[in-house]
Amino acid sequence: MTAQDDQLDAVGVNADQRSAAGAERPIPDATVARLAVYLRALSGLVETGIATVSSESLAAAAGVNSAKLRKDLSYLGSYGVRGVGYDVALLLEQIRATLGLNEDRAVALIGVGHLGQALAGYAGFATRGFQIAALFDADPAVVGSQLRGLRVLHVDLLEQVVRAERVAIAVIAVPAAGAQDVCNRLVAAGVTSILNFAPVVLAVPAHVDVRKVDLAAEMQILSFHDSRKSARAEDAQARFSDEQPFRPGSGDASVSMAAAK
Repeated sequence: MTAQDDQLDAVGVNADQRSAAGAERPIPDATVARLAVYLRALSGLVETGIATVSSESLAAAAGVNSAKLRKDLSYLGSYGVRGVGYDVALLLEQIRATLGLNEDRAVALIGVGHLGQALAGYAGFATRGFQIAALFDADPAVVGSQLRGLRVLHVDLLEQVVRAERVAIAVIAVPAAGAQDVCNRLVAAGVTSILNFAPVVLAVPAHVDVRKVDLAAEMQILSFHDSRKSARAEDAQARFSDEQPFRPGSGDASVSMAAAK
């Protein structure tokens, strides 16, 4: 625990008031993204039976610096306890409430190809507050089949089922050519949060939030960094070779012979 940690305000009778006040402050998107990471780290601490955690330890687990973590958590009205740190269970619940995870959210998955099947089978959704409520596809060979206890429905039923199941979030995992049409239908059915795996930018109204996951683009970014690292390594090896002193009897045979003459 550092002196900076000692400056944390103690949580007392006004904690709820501070939390309410913090909830009214607009939270930056970057902070929201990190809250999800903090939630994962805190869940791991709960599983190992750890009751309190310092800002340094939690920041290290989340891959950020402790000053940034404290600033992020201040949006929740959470300031830890002086000399102790954060109550893990309490902070976890604060973050869950802020992220709207205090109740399960129904999710519709459109597109049950290889990627869609993998997403439907991901157990992490259920454990983190998301319930796959409906699966859709247009392929006659897939429609009617069972996947993880759910029957794959024809996409023609999209609007009807989305409204009936009160779907909060839709996941689009269809080919690029059909993604915008699916998106338009989801928006018309009242869905305002979409996770898009299709390799295309979706046009949506201002009130609709879209998060795009482009796996190929991520691989290309990694390729860029890998090529840069390879180039740096080759450059370093070339400089090392150039800096080596000449040793008679080594290197090119003609040079050695000339030296001997």
